[in-house]
Amino acid sequence: MSDVFSSSQRVALSFDFPFYGHYLRQIIIATGGFIFMGEITHRMLTATQYISPLMANFDPSFSKNSTVRYLDNGNLFVVQWDKVRLKDREAEGAFTFQTALHRNGVIVFNYRDIPVPVAKINSTEHPVKVGLSDAFMASLPTAQVTDPKRQNIYEYHRVEIDTTKIVSRSAFEFTPLPTCLQHTSCELCLTSNLTTGCGWCNTLQRCSDGIDRHRQEWLDYNCPEEAQGNCEDYNPPEGSMSSFNHSSPGPTPSSAVLEDQPVTRDLQTGPPSHKGITENTAIIAGVVAALVLLVALTILAVYYINTHPTVAPPFYLMQRRTNNYWPSMKFRNQGCHSSYAEVELGGHEKEGFIEAEQCC
Repeated sequence: MSDVFSSSQRVALSFDFPFYGHYLRQIIIATGGFIFMGEITHRMLTATQYISPLMANFDPSFSKNSTVRYLDNGNLFVVQWDKVRLKDREAEGAFTFQTALHRNGVIVFNYRDIPVPVAKINSTEHPVKVGLSDAFMASLPTAQVTDPKRQNIYEYHRVEIDTTKIVSRSAFEFTPLPTCLQHTSCELCLTSNLTTGCGWCNTLQRCSDGIDRHRQEWLDYNCPEEAQGNCEDYNPPEGSMSSFNHSSPGPTPSSAVLEDQPVTRDLQTGPPSHKGITENTAIIAGVVAALVLLVALTILAVYYINTHPTVAPPFYLMQRRTNNYWPSMKFRNQGCHSSYAEVELGGHEKEGFIEAEQCC
């Protein structure tokens, strides 16, 4: 990524990184000074779902000294934009900064060289953002949408840093707050003092306030209504099952009758009927004979096919099996290098766009 302008690359982490309560294993590093944290690659790459120490129009291809590199030691993942310069403003100096993702969810922004005040960086060609953002994807609740699979992106949280405080030799640390998603039982979900507004969806076995990346699934399974209940609705009290068994319908003889009647009352105590034994033996013999005949016919058919390979019937069977039962499949590998370009959105803020590519 050191010799390409406006590029991005998908990278796999060696640990699960918690981001707004969601554990992520893959991220996308962009040359524009940010990390895309979305699970689905879409066109609005710079709009939301990012960790951005300094999102700007950097061009690493200007100099061989400009690099974008990362390091993963199993507990810490660091991305460093080293000696990168602003496109068409290269003479103003090189920027060096990094972001560190800790395994426990802590995020740190470190700034070594900031030659130009961030407030003076032009956002015409590329958005300038510093902070965090996350969003969920959900379908539009309208009948006018022609594509039922189309989904909109809704940003539900953003953290912005005062850009006047970003100077050389400065740093910022973000500590994650508890989320409803971390609770794994109904009791913790509804009684924990660490979170508020949580509801338990027993169908999904998930605790949520309904505003996270699982928003669409939360709505599809009618969790907003289900979350209005309490834990007792999902955990019936002890004894309820036994009382249900005692109230099963149907005539039940009294205990006195049960005591007077022997348990073998309806059983025949005499010798078994010889007629029944004879009938069972005949049935078994017929089944065995049919199986023997079937096996013999199968052996003869196999022998005939092997000794007459060019005869029409077996040749037809082989052709049919080849054509219908083993269809050929073609796979195509694609590169994992994506690029994003700025696009004019009439009347709206210019955002970075990514050309979606499926990476292996």
